[in-house]
Amino acid sequence: MAEHILQDLKAFLDTSPTSYHAAMQLEERFLGKDFIPLSEKDKWSLEKGKSYFVRKEGALCAFTLPLKAPLKATILASHTDSPALKLKPSPQIQKENMSLFGVEVYGAPLLSSWLNRDLAIAGKIVMINNEGSLEEKTIFLDDAPLIIPQLAIHLDREVNEKGLILNKQEHLSPLFSLNKDLDLEALIRRSYPFKTLLGFDLFLVPLEESRFIGADSEMLASYRIDNLLSAHAAAAALAKAKNEKSQTLQIAFFSDHEEIGSKTKEGAASPFLEEVLKRILPLYSLSEEDFFRLKAESLCVSIDMAHALHPNHTAKHDPQHKPLLGKGIVLKYNADHKYATTALSASKIMLLCKHLAIPYQQFTVKSDIPCGSTIGPVIASTLGIPTVDIGCPQLSMHSIREITACQDYIDMVALLTKALH
Repeated sequence: MAEHILQDLKAFLDTSPTSYHAAMQLEERFLGKDFIPLSEKDKWSLEKGKSYFVRKEGALCAFTLPLKAPLKATILASHTDSPALKLKPSPQIQKENMSLFGVEVYGAPLLSSWLNRDLAIAGKIVMINNEGSLEEKTIFLDDAPLIIPQLAIHLDREVNEKGLILNKQEHLSPLFSLNKDLDLEALIRRSYPFKTLLGFDLFLVPLEESRFIGADSEMLASYRIDNLLSAHAAAAALAKAKNEKSQTLQIAFFSDHEEIGSKTKEGAASPFLEEVLKRILPLYSLSEEDFFRLKAESLCVSIDMAHALHPNHTAKHDPQHKPLLGKGIVLKYNADHKYATTALSASKIMLLCKHLAIPYQQFTVKSDIPCGSTIGPVIASTLGIPTVDIGCPQLSMHSIREITACQDYIDMVALLTKALH
């Protein structure tokens, strides 16, 4: 079972270069587990005991309905986006005989890791198709690799001593072609025919596939481990967790745009999750008062990756809070509530870990280093549901090539499955 789910995780990573692709892959997996697709535009006719999902571009919400009125809800919350480089609306740049594309920085990627890599273009285009209709299409152009070449050390003699400095406007444009007559529209048209290209949301993505690494293949290296590993774990848990006797409303919420603040119509700060909850209420004849009571008994488990102790930079961690690869799920704390964990919400995860004999670790950022955040505080503040922030430890976070331990992922799936009951 562990081997199968790890292979499926690898396949998920390799076929989800953007949030749009990830949502499509989640949709495919839920369909394979007899979840019923819904549309925001349609009137919902839900049935007790059935499982459903609704997709919203790069976001998705899936849920299983109990046979009896729910006494609580458990929400597994993750996100589908990752730091990246995004093509500008008019990207073409010509320098001598070299064609390049202008990019913007999406989120906070580790920029140096994007240099000297074989890159593809992936995302969404909006077009007038050959039938004359407006159409959106998710695309992955992997047959014409691009590259962001780094300046040779002979022309930057002190780079190894003083460090690499990259200007986001001047130094990140990928080399696309030596043919000045070839542009982005022509490149897309090679694989996706259309009459008129109206717009696009396209990203650079690495062509290198994920890979099991280490002497015993005990680790996994890939782009977008943060946070597709958490999304895949939540999806696997929800698909496994069906229990006819449960009175828990089981939900997996996959938001988009966490890396840029979540304040979009598909983000965790949007009404998407709350609207799904409210559309479920009439099935059980639950009033607004019942909804408030349900929320008070519920738990949101915000799942995002955690900073593992870096063996070459041990001083970057608080001495008492040093999560290790392969040593268990990480509970994340922050005094300013950049993580939503409280002593009470953490205790629920601790008890589950002890019941399952799963190791867990605790993390708070070193006091002289700013703390990142997750969708946990966003959901806690908008829905008012008790929330805990957890994750699997990883190295090279926000790099184009991240690293995690396989056993931590397997433990995470087991924990989330149990948490849903």
